Parts: sequence; C-alpha cells; structure tokens
Amino acid sequence: MKIRNKLTLLFTGTIAALMVAFAWVVYFSFSESRETEYFNLLKQSAVTKAKLLLDAKIPPSDLQTIYRNSGNLLFQEEVAIYDTSFHLLYHDAVEIDKVKETKQMIDDIVREKEIHFYQKDLQVVGIYFSHNGNNYVITSAAYDVLGLAKLKNLRLTLIITLCVSIIFIFIAGRFFSKQALKPVSDLVDRVEEITATNLDLRVNEGNGKDEIAELATTFNQMLNRLESSFDAQKEFVSNVAHELRTPLTAMLAELQLTLEKDRTNIEYKHSIEHAIGDAQKVVRLSNDLLDLAKANYDQTEINFKELRLDEILLDARNDVIHNHPDYKVNIIFEREIEEDACISVKGNEYLLKQAFGNIIENGCKFSAGKECSIAITYLDGKSILRFQDKGVGIPEKELPNIFNSFYRGENQNLAYGNGIGLSLAHKIITLHKGIILVSSQVNEGTTFTIEIPHL
Repeated sequence: MKIRNKLTLLFTGTIAALMVAFAWVVYFSFSESRETEYFNLLKQSAVTKAKLLLDAKIPPSDLQTIYRNSGNLLFQEEVAIYDTSFHLLYHDAVEIDKVKETKQMIDDIVREKEIHFYQKDLQVVGIYFSHNGNNYVITSAAYDVLGLAKLKNLRLTLIITLCVSIIFIFIAGRFFSKQALKPVSDLVDRVEEITATNLDLRVNEGNGKDEIAELATTFNQMLNRLESSFDAQKEFVSNVAHELRTPLTAMLAELQLTLEKDRTNIEYKHSIEHAIGDAQKVVRLSNDLLDLAKANYDQTEINFKELRLDEILLDARNDVIHNHPDYKVNIIFEREIEEDACISVKGNEYLLKQAFGNIIENGCKFSAGKECSIAITYLDGKSILRFQDKGVGIPEKELPNIFNSFYRGENQNLAYGNGIGLSLAHKIITLHKGIILVSSQVNEGTTFTIEIPHL
C-alpha cells in the first residue's frame, strides 16, 4: 500500500474514532440525563397526587377522572398508593395496572426508601412516603414519549453527521496527504531521470528545513560522492590504459622489429632484454594496481592485528634492497624503545610494508647516492617515522599533487615510475588512521613524515 493511502486511512481513521467517541459521550450523557430527569418527574408526580389525595381530600374518583381525561401524554403517569401492608389505597387505572405491584416490590420500597427500575419500556419509580404519622408506598410509571423521541432523533442526527463527516474527512485526508507527499513525488520523478550518464543532475532541496529537504540534501550529497567516484573511475581506467599501452607498445614494436630480419645472437639477446624490461614494467604496474585496490577496501574487510613498526620497516628495507642491491637504506632509532607498545600499532602488515617500501624506493631512486635514511621515534600516543633523502627534491608547486594517482612531476625522466607508489602509501596510512606529511627543497632532498597512533 502506498504511503499516501496509508496516511489517508490513518488520518481518516483517527479523526473518525475521535468523532465516534465524542458522539458516544454526547449520546450517553443525553440518555443518562433524560432518564434521571424522567425518574425525578415521576417522583414529583407521585408525591403531588398523594398530597392531593391525602391533604386536599380530593375523592379518588375525581383523580381517576382527571387521569383518564388528560390529553398530555407526557404526564400520563400511572400512580398507585399502598400502605406498608400492601393494601391498595388508590390507583389511577386498576384495570390497566402497568406496574403490577407485588408484596415483594412493596417490601423492597419500604427497605430501600426509593427504587428506580424499568418494566419493559416503562420507567417506574417506587418511593416510601410519610404523611401525618402514617407511612405509604407510592409507585409511578410511564413511558417517556417525548424524551425517547428526542433521544432517537439525536441518535439519527449523530449517525448521519458521522457518516457525512467521515466522507469529508476522507476527501480532506486524500488532499492533504497528496500535498504533503508532493515533494516526495517530485523527488521520485527527478530521481528517475538520473542515470549513470547524467549524474550531474540534482534533486530540488525545497525549503531546506523539513525532513523531505533533509532527504533531498542527503541524496544530493550521495550523488556528489557517486559523481566523484565515477569521474575518478573514468580517470583511473584512462590512466591505466595509458600506462599499460606504453610498455606493451614498446614490447610489441621491439618484437616486430626483431622478426623483420635475421639478427645475431647478441642482437636477439638485447631485444629479449628490452622485452623483459617492458614486461617487468607491466608486472610492476599490475602489482601496484592490485595494492591500490586493496588500499581502497573498506577497513572492516581488512585484517588488522598488533604490529611492531620497526619489524615492518626492516622487512620493507630488506625487500627494497633485494630488488635493488645498489640502494642504501639506514634505520635510526632516535629514542630508546622502552616498551613494545611505544612503536606498536594495529594494522595490516602487508599494506604497511608496501607503503614503507614505496616511500623508501621513491627516496632512493631520486637520490644521487641511491640512499634513504629512516628515523623512528614516538610521542604522545603515536609513532613517528621520517623518511629522508638527499635527492633532487620536489618543486613546491608539485607538492599538493604528489599523492594523486598516476601523477608524475617534472623529474619523471630521472627514473621510471607509474605515479602509483606515493598515492598508494597515502591511502594505506590514511586507512590506518595516520597522517603523512612531506617537505622538500629542490636539489637538497625530501622528507616524508608519517604519524600512526598506537593501539
């Protein structure tokens, strides 16, 4: 069921229930009031007739004649007067005898002093009446024609009013729910227009104050993230295609030239070496892309455990030296390690080793002496690593871009690279809730500072 229909039914049902409750209270109150008033009227009529008989000494036959000739139905009360021994002293119409009093009834009236009850449709009141030292029992009964007619009219009026009101309430609820949900309908229509090819479209945020506006704002923020992600993905795919095309094209050209004519063994060997070099670039690029993908995983999907940073640094140093025997990497402990917790973090060993290895390799390959120094210290709940080289340095204008994927600066001709290493290191350190800073002077060297919080 649509929300519009639910709101309409909820609105109609709630108001209808309140109106039914109100109508029931009105009807019940009027019914109780009518009943009480008529019992009082019967009591007054009984006492009046008793006084006419006992005080005014009006003959019973005259009172009966008045009763029979009365034209006002409202006061057609049938009155009977007994003594306490159940001897009938007076009766308006013995031949009719609406109440049909019994000895038990007279005894109940004497005991209770006054009783009210119904006999079929008749209201009956019985009272204990004392007069000039004598005690009497009086009953009075009648049918409240006018009062019950008013009650019936009230009931009919309330039912008709309720039915008509519920119809109008349903129509009003339908209208108001439509108006209330119109921003949602507009939002749905707008969202249906948004596809992967036009992510620049945004939904109307309305007045910016109500819940619908909050939903629209949140949705637009999501679209901003998606658009950025799609743009980054397009750029990433474009860069990957470009980076792969260069070594593959070189490899293909080298092999095609080799096939064009017979060559000496030395020339074949050089061609194979060039092809191997290009293949290694492709393998390196593939590995870097795989590591970059791992660094983009959700943190909850990566295995974290307690690690010592000095051990990871030593492993990263050994891997770099194994791949590049001419590189020199020095590790310096600036402070004595008093406890393991001083340089322990919660992280992923593989990713941290890749990040440190990329920074070490980056420092060595752009240094004239192929050398990089690493200083380890700790302070205020965090471990601090400084990677320093004395290489060509990075121009100040390039510093804001060095952590962007596939970015390579003016010094790219000095050493081969695909622009992924520093970007990967930045993502890994961020994934470990750390920060990475860089300072550099052209022709003097570069320093990368990494801060990672302890456990």
